[in-house]
Amino acid sequence: MIELIQFPWSAFCQVQRRLLEFSGKPFQTINIPSNDRSLVWKLTRQRYYGVPVIRDGRTVVFETSETSQVIGKYLDDKFGLGLFPRELDGLQTILWHYIEGEIEGCTFRLADLHWREFVPPAEQLDFLRFKERKFGAGCLDQWRRDRKQWQRQLATKLLPFEEMLMHHRFLLGPRPRFVDFDLFGILTHYLTAGRGRLPNRHTRLRHWLTRMQRVKASQFVP
Repeated sequence: MIELIQFPWSAFCQVQRRLLEFSGKPFQTINIPSNDRSLVWKLTRQRYYGVPVIRDGRTVVFETSETSQVIGKYLDDKFGLGLFPRELDGLQTILWHYIEGEIEGCTFRLADLHWREFVPPAEQLDFLRFKERKFGAGCLDQWRRDRKQWQRQLATKLLPFEEMLMHHRFLLGPRPRFVDFDLFGILTHYLTAGRGRLPNRHTRLRHWLTRMQRVKASQFVP
């Protein structure tokens, strides 16, 4: 059985978790604390310390860069999910760079305003230390003060996806592709951990989120 090693509150783990649910195949999640990554370090033979990581028997799969999709492509190949058709090469790459840069850049800041609620107490010191080393001392307080600005930016940056859904049930056509799951995971983290909500005018995205929560790969078997 495939195992997903994750932080339960990670947006990028949410992406892979939903992919596994979509596949309909059995899998197990293994939650690790953010301040003890020894299992990941061991499984990857000291080549990686981030999450998510997939263990499939003796095969261990992890990302090779911040914008690689090694795990998604592995699951796609293994289960024949149709997530990376060749005719969408390039286009999907552009989109997931935008999702994981522009969209996630807003959502993680808005979600992190509630960090004490979803980060376990034993991990909060390391969480705070990581954020302040990466973004500067007092960054969480600054994001709280700038919350409305980040919400406005998010609403604007989501507009292209709202427009794409004017013509399709999913972002690139009648069935979900990888970028649907990428955006779904990022937004789901924001809507749950961050207590967020989509702007009122993004009605198509709200309907799309409902579809993405329910869709299964078996619906698209030829």
